[in-house]
Amino acid sequence: MDDDGTRGARGSSADRVPGPALPPPPTTPPRVPAPAAGPRPGATPVEQHPTRPGPASPAEQPVPGAPVDAWLRTPRPPQEPGVWRYGYTPPPPEEPEGVSNRSLLVGALISLLSALLLWSLWRNGYLPYRLVPLKLFTPGEWWNPGTSGGPRTIEGSDALTVYEAILFGLLAYGCGRIGNFSELFRRHVADRGQPFLALAAAAAAGLTQLLVWKEALPVVRPVLVLVASVAGGEIYQSQTVVNVIYAVIAAAVLYPFARLGCWRELIAARRGTAAPAPDGTAAAPAAATSADQWPELRTAGWADAADTLTAEVRTGRMSDVDVARLRHAWALATRRPDRLAPLAEAVLRTGGAAALHPSGHRDLPRRGARHDVLTGQVRIGRCADDPHNPYVRRGTGLALEPALLGTSLLAVGPPGAGKTARLIRPVVEALALRALAGQAAVLAVGGAGAPLGPDDAFDVVVRLGHPGSAHDIDLYGGTTDPDEAAAVLAEGLVGDVGSLDSRRAATVLAQLLGPYRAAHGHFPSVPELRELLDGTPAALAGLRASLEAAGHHAMLRELDARSRQAGGPGDPAPALADRVALLDRPAFTGFFATGPDARPFSLRALGQHPLRVRVDLPERGHAEASRLLTRLLLAQFTAITAARTDTTLFACLVLDDATHAVTAETVRGIRRLRSVNAGAVLALRTVDDVPETLHTPLLGAVGCTAAFSGITTWDGKRFAEAWGKEWVETREVAQHTVFADQPFTRALHALRKLVTGKAVTTDAVTVRQVERERWSASELAYAVPAGHAVIRLATVEGEHAPPLLVHLDG
Repeated sequence: MDDDGTRGARGSSADRVPGPALPPPPTTPPRVPAPAAGPRPGATPVEQHPTRPGPASPAEQPVPGAPVDAWLRTPRPPQEPGVWRYGYTPPPPEEPEGVSNRSLLVGALISLLSALLLWSLWRNGYLPYRLVPLKLFTPGEWWNPGTSGGPRTIEGSDALTVYEAILFGLLAYGCGRIGNFSELFRRHVADRGQPFLALAAAAAAGLTQLLVWKEALPVVRPVLVLVASVAGGEIYQSQTVVNVIYAVIAAAVLYPFARLGCWRELIAARRGTAAPAPDGTAAAPAAATSADQWPELRTAGWADAADTLTAEVRTGRMSDVDVARLRHAWALATRRPDRLAPLAEAVLRTGGAAALHPSGHRDLPRRGARHDVLTGQVRIGRCADDPHNPYVRRGTGLALEPALLGTSLLAVGPPGAGKTARLIRPVVEALALRALAGQAAVLAVGGAGAPLGPDDAFDVVVRLGHPGSAHDIDLYGGTTDPDEAAAVLAEGLVGDVGSLDSRRAATVLAQLLGPYRAAHGHFPSVPELRELLDGTPAALAGLRASLEAAGHHAMLRELDARSRQAGGPGDPAPALADRVALLDRPAFTGFFATGPDARPFSLRALGQHPLRVRVDLPERGHAEASRLLTRLLLAQFTAITAARTDTTLFACLVLDDATHAVTAETVRGIRRLRSVNAGAVLALRTVDDVPETLHTPLLGAVGCTAAFSGITTWDGKRFAEAWGKEWVETREVAQHTVFADQPFTRALHALRKLVTGKAVTTDAVTVRQVERERWSASELAYAVPAGHAVIRLATVEGEHAPPLLVHLDG
């Protein structure tokens, strides 16, 4: 049996990388193709921007045979916090609120009737001075005397024909602009798409051709007059020339309708040679970049290694995790030039299997969410088409990444709201993938049976209270400093007791832990610590004898001070002993060992290795002990990550249930996480699971918050206050009764009231800018549909997004 320190009974030391808790990885890692997010060349990209959120997309698992190079070359433009960047295309510009269809149709009809009336009056000579502009620019001998005198010569008649054609064109243009015929065409014809658009344009073209050749529209005669004036009347002696002119007129009339009906695009589509839509509704294909050519290796002079990886990518022998892992490994190697050559040689020797994760795994056994390992994003849902969401975010995917989780995340929702399945598990899965790429370490804590992922997706699985657990937890966090161990342990034991000062409790523990470690070389086990806190005479006498024999006089003074303070008013030792008694149960026999042969897992390893750790708590049979351990793990995590010097790895703690785990000290620790490349994800059933004095500090300490459907108005009020207000424009309409002074007007008003039953009123509209809450408490409690959540995001750099209503697809 292998016992080299990487795998053993219940644990691993802080300076070793624990092996997998279950069966070791296979000798040949399975081939995992690229994620389905990577479109094949020529395929439509993932992200469209419908006006309404579509149904939950299937999990973005790799499609068999899908090329990784297409996934690698897909554009990921920088966007606002939380935008799913893979294959992102911006939505079309927001259209202003238009008039109603009824008003549009009535306006077009009135404009058309007005134009027909004006043209009839013109043609029948009822408009005075209609020929004056033409007579000002033509010879006077062409016209009869008087302002209304008609043409006298053939030249005058031809000039009048062209003049009428020009006026008709201006009248038609003005009628189209005033009647808004372009908007009418777009709404009722163009938006229906093909083939309706082409058929409607063809019908309009046929009707127009009929009117043109019947000379109901002044087109043919003005053209013939202009051609004759330029080329001479003798040109019409040739029938061929006449036919050519007629053909040109017919084509000129037909051309605008062909453009409007998109006949060329329709014919090309029927032939199978359609080009991408010019309106920008189709997303851009994968960018033709050289990302799959590994330019960073070629720039450094390792062309052979780049060729090897390029061949691995194009033949499908590399997964997306391999690409992310090798890119990260190369980025780290560039900071240490002495590591470049060994890494390049490993690539030449093993290809995509170089720089493997210590577990030997190259991917997770299965994925349940959509991931983009290159950016570290995991997609958790789609922004709803809701007025609360900005237009540019409606319909876009919402994703989480380390830059957001580094500010920590607080999720609040009742049981069954989907916190674990739709948020916690995707986050744990994404962090596990990032750990396989050597870029993160994750600690997931939940109750036994919580769906945080299969056992073979983690390197260390700790089942507290389960006799078959291969690992254990170090209560002291792997430290050798008694004061540091006492501070963290006191926070975990009595940090939720408001009547006790955790600093006094830490002092009591330090007065016992320091002497014990000086005498025995390690910290006490749970039963021994309980006896010391209870003040058992035999335990204290034995410890005193060991210290005297070893000559630890300073520690003897610590022990004497503890003996003097024991039993005094406000002594926290009894409360500490009661809390330690929760762990001194038969179910935990053999756990929390501290002897020289014990090797419990220490959270200190999270800051040194890209580990995937899961801790299962016995919530059903030992609920209070589980809460104590959760509080202890949170305190250890914040203390250890804040003290580490190498912050290359992103470390994240995920608590599936943080009930009674948050204390004043851990809130301060959570606030410090963003500066050390770490974060915490806390899930609560209600904000009341946290002491009331910590409601405001907790919401202020985390940068990302999520309010799930079903929360109470009390929780909604706290979120509404934390998210602040915004300026909005309001319109107030007041109706005032009109009082007429004239008898005739009063009679008309009386008649109108008799017919309609309502008095004559006028509307007074007041437009104001007011400051309102982004989401009110009532809206959060009653307007968030099932399967949705309102999520606010912020990055460690200070960027933030407004609270967004998101349909969670997990």
